Amino acid sequence: MLRRRKNKTPPLPPLCPLTECMKLLGGAWTANLVWRLSGEPRRFSELRSDIPRISAKVLSAKLRALEKNGVLTRQVVASSPPSVEYALTALGRELIPVIETIVQVGMKLQRMQEARPRSAPGSPPRPLARATRRT
Repeated sequence: MLRRRKNKTPPLPPLCPLTECMKLLGGAWTANLVWRLSGEPRRFSELRSDIPRISAKVLSAKLRALEKNGVLTRQVVASSPPSVEYALTALGRELIPVIETIVQVGMKLQRMQEARPRSAPGSPPRPLARATRRT
């Protein structure tokens, strides 16, 4: 039987900052919205066309949540008809390097998958590697 090793990772505070950040960034579409707002303020319809697969209902809910969490601001523009622009706050801008890093890792993973030899059509899938058991 293997002995359980001690975890050498420094302990996290009771309110884990990693968990807090991932609660904010981890939801579907959140990183996409922050990324799309990184260039300049955008209107609802512009964001909707930037991310065509997001529904208006979900986009509205995500924007409200990001505003509530201090990631973006909502400004009503006096025009005819009135419109609303969304822009990143200072906190929202701090997320940009994090998202850029995630994108870089994702691109690396894609290249690794593309470089992996594929099995011939019709052949059974390759078995997953199994851990060997020591006695």
